Amino acid sequence: MSLQTHLSQLTRKHEALERELQEAMLRPSEDDLHIAELKRRKLHLKDEISRLQASSDDTVH
Repeated sequence: MSLQTHLSQLTRKHEALERELQEAMLRPSEDDLHIAELKRRKLHLKDEISRLQASSDDTVH
């Protein structure tokens, strides 16, 4: 799998988690631990995307 394909997949997962998080926050009965877990997973994906983009920028220059 190419780096660009991997980044695209991670970005789609990040966007899906964002939608899921927004929906969860609209439900008053949603468990705070579940919301925290979604935020943690989303942040992890964002960090991974940033790391891969930085490493690809380093190899291009």
